[in-house]
Amino acid sequence: MMDMAVLGSEEFVLGFRLAGIKRVYTAEPEDYEVAMTKLLEDESIGILTVDSSDLNKLSIGVRNKALDSISPVVVPVGKDESDLREKVKRAIGVDLYKN
Repeated sequence: MMDMAVLGSEEFVLGFRLAGIKRVYTAEPEDYEVAMTKLLEDESIGILTVDSSDLNKLSIGVRNKALDSISPVVVPVGKDESDLREKVKRAIGVDLYKN
């Protein structure tokens, strides 16, 4: 069985920690890319939840690796509606919000 993990700031991971997620990793902005790379290589993680705003701060190569990753699946969460739009589009292959 694969684990769910969370990576982000103390504020971001707090709710997940309270919800009982055991694999919670915090990283300062200067260490975030190294932490992300390490977790993407961890074969015991099935789902990696990250703050979408942190994902946008990664280098292009690491960001693309995260977004294209199948194991673990990287799930960005955030407040932006376009973030939700992109998740739906990636999941089903159709832009439901398109006019």
